[in-house]
Amino acid sequence: MSKKHGKRHRAATPAADDATPWQDGPRAASGIVTVVPGQAFDLGAVDSDADGGFEKEAAGAALKVERERISVLQERLYAERKRSLLVVFQAIDTGGKDGTIRNVFKGVNPQGCRVWSFKVPSSDELDQDFLWRYHAKVPGRGLIGVFNRSHYEDVLAVRVKELVPETVWRERYGLINDFERLLTLSGVTVLKFFLHISKDKQKERLESRLAEPDKAWKFDPADLTERKSWDAYQAAFADALARCSTPYAPWHVVPANRKWYRNLVVSRTVADTLEAMDPQFPEPKDGIAGLKVV
Repeated sequence: MSKKHGKRHRAATPAADDATPWQDGPRAASGIVTVVPGQAFDLGAVDSDADGGFEKEAAGAALKVERERISVLQERLYAERKRSLLVVFQAIDTGGKDGTIRNVFKGVNPQGCRVWSFKVPSSDELDQDFLWRYHAKVPGRGLIGVFNRSHYEDVLAVRVKELVPETVWRERYGLINDFERLLTLSGVTVLKFFLHISKDKQKERLESRLAEPDKAWKFDPADLTERKSWDAYQAAFADALARCSTPYAPWHVVPANRKWYRNLVVSRTVADTLEAMDPQFPEPKDGIAGLKVV
């Protein structure tokens, strides 16, 4: 059993004058910090080591329940084929995006779920506008799409590495909000998670990759260079979270030092979001009542 059972709470919902096709809005599980739209956000005030009062064993048992909920609701979403869910993950290096995706969506029918990892853009992608490659991977009706990194890289890594002038990346906050608004109006629910770890936890995970043979393949010497920009990335993340948390697509900050707790609250939020969408199986085709299979 857990030490305590926090109540689930709803994240920000659309204002009355900003109605969306999905009126109930995304939900965040207790323990997740939802960034209030239109307000400054202090990322450093979020305890990355929080565990919500859970013990590891209890969290693992609860995770299995949430996975089953996701699986059942995903089947209904796929059958309904009217709307879709886009789940976005962002984090600093070693933040746990891969592990979260693997654990949360374990058991989901792969026919109804697509995962896309966005690396350094190709020359063809660089010839297009910055949103082009992301828009092409937005899930179609009936599908769950998962972005491992996303369009936010163009106000994060691009900013920190000074790949474009500030006058360019600063304009992108508004363009990203417009993009997500377009998706929402098109029947795509956008659910965004920032996996928040501490600098000490990143050091521990990088050292683990160096020390353990089965993790060495994950280590890239460039990670050490990126680590030197920790403060710059934290500032970039904080700005993106504050400027791009909207009533229709709020940002959810997940305490992610403890993997088992991270997996639980993310899976519960995905399940609650699908439940609020309330997809339904289609009505049976006319004329099949009374038919017999011979």
